[in-house]
Amino acid sequence: MQSYRYPPQIEINSLGHLETRGIELSALAARFATPLYVMDEALIRQHCRDYWRGFSDYANGQVVYAGKALLNQAICRIIEQEKLYLDVVSGGELYTALSAGFPAKKMLFHGNNKTKEELKLALQSGIGRIVVDNLTELALLQELTLELHCEADLMLRITPGVEAHTHEYIRTAQTDSKFGLGISDDQLQDAIQSILQTPRLHLKGIHCHIGSQIMEEAPYSLAVELMFGLLDQIRSRYHLTLPELNLGGGIGIRYTSEDLPLQPTAVVHHIAEQVRLQADKLNFPLPKLFVEPGRAIVGEAGFTLYTIGGIKDVPGIRRYVSVDGGMSDNIRPALYQAVYEAVVVDKANEPLLQKVHLAGKHCETGDILIKDLRLPEVEAGDVIAVFATGAYNYSMASNYNRAARPAMVLVSASGVDLMQKRESYEDLIRLDQIPPHLK
Repeated sequence: MQSYRYPPQIEINSLGHLETRGIELSALAARFATPLYVMDEALIRQHCRDYWRGFSDYANGQVVYAGKALLNQAICRIIEQEKLYLDVVSGGELYTALSAGFPAKKMLFHGNNKTKEELKLALQSGIGRIVVDNLTELALLQELTLELHCEADLMLRITPGVEAHTHEYIRTAQTDSKFGLGISDDQLQDAIQSILQTPRLHLKGIHCHIGSQIMEEAPYSLAVELMFGLLDQIRSRYHLTLPELNLGGGIGIRYTSEDLPLQPTAVVHHIAEQVRLQADKLNFPLPKLFVEPGRAIVGEAGFTLYTIGGIKDVPGIRRYVSVDGGMSDNIRPALYQAVYEAVVVDKANEPLLQKVHLAGKHCETGDILIKDLRLPEVEAGDVIAVFATGAYNYSMASNYNRAARPAMVLVSASGVDLMQKRESYEDLIRLDQIPPHLK
């Protein structure tokens, strides 16, 4: 019997088949084809509300959805309906949100290399906050606000030097980082002075993001202490009491049965309490407090369905079971050594008799979705579900090997609807151009 502890939207029915909200997963695969991303609307909304509950006794808190985890027009609608703000990191994300009718005033624009065109779109749209990452960007904003005869409300991104225990590629607050201004760096003071000397720019607060897939509260406590030290220093040095503090996101989720993630309501409550303690200690007015979960909103709300194809035995070494997707729809195992768990959807109660490498179909030796996965006996045509793929899988998807990106469906009380169409071969060549001399 499968020992995996299933996500809340998944059940085993009387036939030993996996279903979600009463719909068999094999039926979804048959109807929409594979690979297929499946998102659960009720679970997304529940996670949004769990974060809000963390602010129950903190009057001036705000949950901001980090769009980099997963962003399309349908997600924007859900996030807006749940009264979250939205964090965007590119012109494309900003344009997507605007096209869905998401209010620009409820958006924060992040990123370490915002282009002139992106900043111009943000300013012309009336974006709520621009989170300034470096002095080059600040100079560009000074130029653009003058050119466009507009003003901008800013936060400064700070690298406080907090080390969260996570993969080195997703640590973002250590001193040596491409992101932000060091908390004790002279460039930070230069940035503050430059903003204060520019009437069109208004410094509203400071921001940090200490990493991703964080499973403990201690790094957040330290980040709060360090950021309040900076707020106090700014108040003392510039006679400026900043009204906003953004502590980013990074809260982890359960990818495997061994993961023990923080609970959203509890961790936000903990962060709010730490903020209250530091404010009391320094006699500092309670700031408007932002948290920016992304992965923790959508990660476990999604899973991916694949169809098994080739099965290959390397005698005396291992068995490879290949599926019809791979690193083009989930790059995270190759990029971060991320670990997932998976189940054959119509054999959920069958004994796990073999250990295999679940392989993708791409021309890379490293295209292995799951190593040493325990499975029942399988054959070509079986459908397999990989869980907790709602965050970063579609966002990082590519057309490597000219693979068409999968469809995505939304399961809701209304049924199952497409929220992202499957790309076609025609889509793959839509932007191709053959130079005249090659015709």
